Amino acid sequence: MADTAFIPGGRFDLPGKRGGPLSGLTFAVKDLIDLEGKKTGAGNPDWLAASPVAQVSAPMVQTLLNAGAHCIGKTITDELAFSLEGRNAHYGTPVNPVRPDCLPGGSSSGSAVAVAAGACDFALGTDTGGSVRIPGAFCDLFAIRPSHGVLDMAGVTAFAPSYDTIGWFARDASTLARIGDVLLPARPVPPVQEVFVAEDVFALCNTDHGTALGREAEAFATIESGCLFAADWQDYHQVYARLQARDIRLSLGEALRNIQPIFAPDMAMRFDEALADTAPTTREETLREHFSVALRKALPPGRVAIIPTAPVAALSRNADGETIGDFYPPALAICALAGHAGAPQVQIPTQFGGLSLIGAPGTDRALLRYVASWQINNR
Repeated sequence: MADTAFIPGGRFDLPGKRGGPLSGLTFAVKDLIDLEGKKTGAGNPDWLAASPVAQVSAPMVQTLLNAGAHCIGKTITDELAFSLEGRNAHYGTPVNPVRPDCLPGGSSSGSAVAVAAGACDFALGTDTGGSVRIPGAFCDLFAIRPSHGVLDMAGVTAFAPSYDTIGWFARDASTLARIGDVLLPARPVPPVQEVFVAEDVFALCNTDHGTALGREAEAFATIESGCLFAADWQDYHQVYARLQARDIRLSLGEALRNIQPIFAPDMAMRFDEALADTAPTTREETLREHFSVALRKALPPGRVAIIPTAPVAALSRNADGETIGDFYPPALAICALAGHAGAPQVQIPTQFGGLSLIGAPGTDRALLRYVASWQINNR
């Protein structure tokens, strides 16, 4: 299963410096992130053919190498990151090691599968609308989408820059936190002291999934349940879709016109729709700011919310178009809670699927420390 995680010819050895804090750890890198001497193909053969060989590694990759971690290869991504499913029509869909009959989740599918299959200790992905969080949940991994803007995005193929982040996966919370100690800026923030269950978010899950996850979530709660959505959840989805389309048009439009990559039919339709959406986004920008302010108010430093990572435990590898179509609106709305606010979110694997903790922007390290302590206390 591990071999399905990597792009063709994507297994290699790139040793880190000796003696660093991550010495002895191995990692893989999503094929949206530059590695020195390699092309970045972004999940599409035509994009790969048009891409130059990277002269330097992305700064976040170099930071890991300087800290002693050993890179073992580049992993498959959904085409240009425009999917939460984990499919790739050109290179194959990585096999979910914990649920072989289910999709691995995307778009950082290969990175999640590489870690879940034991090929490496951790892996880098990118997350815009859920592309680390969803595969983390589907593959039973710990994962983080950091606060927007805290990590250097140089050397990363842009998708929707006002939401784009670099995230990572690990099989245990302590390793997830060790990576954060190296990559994240050190900021004095209070530890997590209060946790509440966001009941309105659990309402987006299918009935069985939401009920089971809700019971798991109650074990984390230290204060009364509350709500996180500051408007109808569909507004969160629609605002994200419009602003994502605007960002795609601005960041990728020229390259897409020049390269004219051949996409899988469903991916081609998504890009065509995004590029065709040229209406003003003033209303969506205003709503996004409103959503951001509301989340910051609900989550002052020291308080976090627990939510389902996804509306389902996983999607079948044979899921039909209707099932996929039903999945996206609530999944994107849930993920947009952190996305609109630029907030950090840590995915936690549980018996019944993925739970996530969301904190205020800049509280990444506090979240990671809390989850690492939680895992130690619950072994």
